[in-house]
Amino acid sequence: MKHTINLVFEELSLQKLTIPPIIRKCIRETLKAEGIQVPCEINVLVTNDAGIQTINRESRNIDKPTDVLSFPMFQLTAGAPPADWTEYLDPETGLVPLGDMCISLERATAQAEEFGHSVRREVGYLTIHSMLHLLGYDHLDEGEQKRQMRAREEAIAAGIPGMERE
Repeated sequence: MKHTINLVFEELSLQKLTIPPIIRKCIRETLKAEGIQVPCEINVLVTNDAGIQTINRESRNIDKPTDVLSFPMFQLTAGAPPADWTEYLDPETGLVPLGDMCISLERATAQAEEFGHSVRREVGYLTIHSMLHLLGYDHLDEGEQKRQMRAREEAIAAGIPGMERE
């Protein structure tokens, strides 16, 4: 499946060379694992804590940095993609514009250190998490929704080389 992944780094970093492949791989594998049979477009912004804090403040009225933000284009049902994607297709591109994600590389680096794994794995996990949000998953409650989303994250990550728990 040919998906379009628009990836922008807000600031120059040596990780600009190592991070894009895992973001792209995790997006593709999440779409595959969720049974998405239509070409999609996803926009990804990699920024720092100040950048994501600005976006968080402007979009959610929360004036603090976070690790990842997701902005789904559609309200989909978790684990039940539409059988017919026709109404979701952008007629100009022939793609389904699933939405946007924003990752704080600064926060991902700190979390990787805290959790004792690589920045690559942390960014990959945040990407999977965000993709699931774009596909209708949520974790507003601390109960079943969160357990369902966490189980999907773990299952998808386990199938990607280099994303295993270290």
